[in-house]
Amino acid sequence: MEKVKVVVADDHPIVLMGVREIIERDSRFELVGEAHNSSELVQLYEQHQPHIVITDYNMPGDTTYGDGLKLIEYLLRRYPQSKILILTMMNNSPLLSSLYDLGVAGVLLKTGDLNELLVALNTILRKRTYRGAAVQAATSVGMQDDTQSRIASLSLKEYEVLRHFVVGGLSVNDIARVLNRSVKTVSAQKISSMRKLDVANDQALLTFCIESNIFQ
Repeated sequence: MEKVKVVVADDHPIVLMGVREIIERDSRFELVGEAHNSSELVQLYEQHQPHIVITDYNMPGDTTYGDGLKLIEYLLRRYPQSKILILTMMNNSPLLSSLYDLGVAGVLLKTGDLNELLVALNTILRKRTYRGAAVQAATSVGMQDDTQSRIASLSLKEYEVLRHFVVGGLSVNDIARVLNRSVKTVSAQKISSMRKLDVANDQALLTFCIESNIFQ
């Protein structure tokens, strides 16, 4: 029987090691490559045509493939035959729901038990979408406090703009180039995000994002 080819992408060595150990326990799977950034991941797609890809959402990217939403959309469009399982720290309800709407095969929270990975892989092999307990809880239970409710109001595209602004330190012009959007669109999404988060300026925006661990 042909083994299921798996590629893993994450910029944290400990995460890669943990995922590798779990996959190698099951003889049905063959780990054919590990990537530390988006360019390496795309190269592995081209070399191995994997059946399943396990990738982090926030990962070092480049102006060609980026990471986050830009990378996921590219992979789904370019390699529709491969199933994508997202491994992420973010547990924002609308953002996780948006990933499923894009067409990913499943989402695993890094804060959960990594052994859940095999359950997710089994579900994907049965040609079903995996929604674990932690993700279901995050996507079904309403946000309780004001900070979380404001974060939950962000769209996935707004989240991406803020992530590049806060984590990457990019300007609106740089973000527009990375995300392949117009400067006008990115500026409008940043302003909309600030309005939803109830912050008045860039410094207040940075402070809010850092204190709320929105990009943890």
